[in-house]
Formats: sequence, structure tokens, C-alpha cells
Amino acid sequence: MEVNYEKEKKTLNIEITEEIDHHYADKLRRKIDNEITRYMPRKTIFDFNRVSFMDSAGIGMIIGRYKMMKLIGGDLEIKNANESVNKILEMSGIKKIIKIA
Repeated sequence: MEVNYEKEKKTLNIEITEEIDHHYADKLRRKIDNEITRYMPRKTIFDFNRVSFMDSAGIGMIIGRYKMMKLIGGDLEIKNANESVNKILEMSGIKKIIKIA
């Protein structure tokens, strides 16, 4: 997982590099929570460019990070989701609350 932080824009960019399933979601959640706590960004962007699969554990991970960002007064955004992941985001209702670029 690659993490970049832009100090001037207070933006945390997280490139997720593996499938988000029940095996990886908990590990990913812990890493992202540590980075959010460390930087306290105004915006966190998940780059799904290299994610080919996501299940319900991934949806839970996203919703939890969305709630965390709202608690600190920030926003969450998802970008570069492929067609199959985009379909899951739409079916789960995430697209109604989180900006998908």
C-alpha cells in the first residue's frame, strides 16, 4: 500500500494495491486508520486503480473510514475504480454518500 500526504492541501492519498476481501480488509483498515490519525487530513483519497476485486468486507472498510473522516471534519473520495468495483460501490449505496471520481 502506497501512502502520500500533501501538506499544503492536507490531502492523504492512499493507493490500494491488492484485492479488498475479508483476508486483507482488516490489515488495510489498521494501516489506513494509523495514517489518518498521524496526518489528520481534510481529505482522504482512495486510489482503486490496482483493485480488481472487492467484497462486503471492503464495503465495511470504506464505510468505517468514511465515518472516521467525518468525525475529524474531513471528506473521503474514491478514484479509479474499475467497472466491477464501481458496480459494487453502486449496489451498496456508497456512491450516494462518497464522491467517486
